[in-house]
Formats: sequence, C-alpha cells, structure tokens
Amino acid sequence: MSLTKKILIALVLGVIVGIGLTFVPENIFSNMDTYVLNPVGKIFINLIMMVVVPIVFVSITLGTAGLGEPAKLGKIGIQTISFFLVTTALAICIGLGLAYLIKPGAEGVFDVSSADFEAKEAPPVVETIINIIPNNPVSSMASGEMLQIIAFAIFIGLALAFLGEKTKGIYRLFEQANELLMFLVNLIMKAAPYGAFALIASAIGGAGLDAIGSMGAYMGVVILGLAVHGLIVYSSAIRFLGKGNPLKFFKGFFPAMSVAFSTSSSNAALPVSMKAAQENLGVSKGISSFVQPLGATINMDGTAIMQAVATVFIAQVYAISLGFSDIIMVILTATLASIGTAGVPGVGLIMLHHTI
Repeated sequence: MSLTKKILIALVLGVIVGIGLTFVPENIFSNMDTYVLNPVGKIFINLIMMVVVPIVFVSITLGTAGLGEPAKLGKIGIQTISFFLVTTALAICIGLGLAYLIKPGAEGVFDVSSADFEAKEAPPVVETIINIIPNNPVSSMASGEMLQIIAFAIFIGLALAFLGEKTKGIYRLFEQANELLMFLVNLIMKAAPYGAFALIASAIGGAGLDAIGSMGAYMGVVILGLAVHGLIVYSSAIRFLGKGNPLKFFKGFFPAMSVAFSTSSSNAALPVSMKAAQENLGVSKGISSFVQPLGATINMDGTAIMQAVATVFIAQVYAISLGFSDIIMVILTATLASIGTAGVPGVGLIMLHHTI
C-alpha cells in the first residue's frame, strides 16, 4: 500500500476515533491523550521540525548556486514572490466572499461573552523587511527565523556560484548534506500515518462535539474556501501557467497536503512537499530548492482564508458593518502580514489580531 493511501486511511480513522472519544468519560480521554495520542503526534511533529532548518538552509543554498547567474535568480525570485502575493490576495478575497455569502456569524451561534484571547502584536511590514538580513546567522538558525535563514542561504549560494571551481568541495558538501537530509525525510515519513492519526484524533477528541457544533458554520466556510482556492486558483495555475494536469499534481502532492492538514504547519510540511515535488512531480531540484522554502515562509494561503473568514465572522457576531475601504484594508494588511510570519501552528491568530 502506498504512503498516500496509508495517510488517507489514518486521517479517516483519526476522525472516527476522535468523534468516538468525545463520548467517553473525560478522565479516560485525558489519559489516552496524555500517554498515547499527544506523545505520538508531538514526536512526529518534532521529527519533521528537526530537519526543517537544515533543509531550508541547504536547499536554498544549492538552489541559488544552481541557478548561477544573478539575473536568472532575480527573474525567478520576482516571478515567484509576485505569484505568491497574488495567490494570497485571491485566497483572502475567496474567504471574504464566501463569508459574506454564507454568513457563518450572522445567526449568533457562537458565544463571545466569555471569549478571552490576547495575541502578540505582529511586527510592522517595514520592520520585517529590515530584519530579513540577519546580524547573527547562527542565532537565526537556532531560533528558526526562516526569512533570515533564507537570506543568508541566498548569499552563500551566490558566493558559491561566483567562485565556481574554488569552492567545488564546499558545494559537494552541500550536495551530500542534501542527500543525507532527504534520507532522513524518507525515514521520518514512515511514521506519517501514525502521526496524522494521533494528531487528528487528539484534536477532535479534545474539542468535543459541543465545540465542533458551535463552530461548524465557521469551519465549513473555511474548508469550502480551501477547496475553492485549490480547485480553481491552483488548478488554473497548474493548467495554464505550469501546463500540467491538476489531477496528477494533487495525487502526487497528497502526502504533503495531508501532513500540512494534520499539523497545521507549512514548515512541518516543507520536507515532505519538497520530496513530493521532486520525486512525484518531476520538479527540478534547483527550482524546488529555491521556491518551496520561500513559499513555506511567505505564501500561507490557508491561513489567509482562515483570517478572512474569521474577520467577517467576528464582525457578524458583533453586528459590525465593514465598509468597502475596510475590506480593501483587510486584503492589503493580511497579504503583507503573511510575509515572514512563522509557518507554525496557531500563527494565524497573531496575523488575525494584527489584521483586525
């Protein structure tokens, strides 16, 4: 059985078991979650996150060095970032449109009287741009600052491209490091079905039927937005820009999609997505190594849809009317706020707080 089928079966079983756990006594679920589900899920996430920073640094360096000419790198970089910003803006528009059409918060199904959440303020866009250049690359790697890691890796890659034969040994070392990391990813992915099952079952079992029911309309709009964005925006891009078959793409990319869905983390899905792109879809290592780590950092369309729906949802719950200028500001702010935001679970709350 292929890994894709195993992960799909694990996700379905995780949903079923998670719903079943909502009917068991709290102490039984707590023990199962504490000693079984939560450890398995966290170990899987930690295994993936363990290789994320090395993969980003090594792959971006190799990708930049492989592209060679600065002009070629600049052209691909501009096209890539432009595509990312456009798809993020479209994702926000889809989320806003569906939220206004379906009105998930208009019926007052969600009780906000006891809501209490305090999020950190997201940094200004100008500050994010300034902080792209790290003053201590080693510290940036230790703290997982992806934009800074990418910037440093690009500089190293450019230096390797310019120096050529003088640094052939170092370039070969990076190639060997990449092979080593890909081997580890293949090894880690053998645990993917178990990790996906544990994460989904724990999340659903911990939320409970009441919470799932009260947030059903909101969740439904977000999931619908994800489906529309994937089936229309991404499928159109694959067909007309990539000249490819969308069905073949989604089939080959499903392992990465399932990891992203179960972990809610673009960083956690990065090693799997690079493996799927290179091995299942035939994307060149140079392009994949440069584009995908960049996308995991600045192209979080799922989060963009979530915060667009959440913005309208909250406005409807509190009976606040958003004008045209407010909608435009939400689109611009959310698009720019996505640049440099960490690709980890829960970061959407910080982005949403900044957008509102």
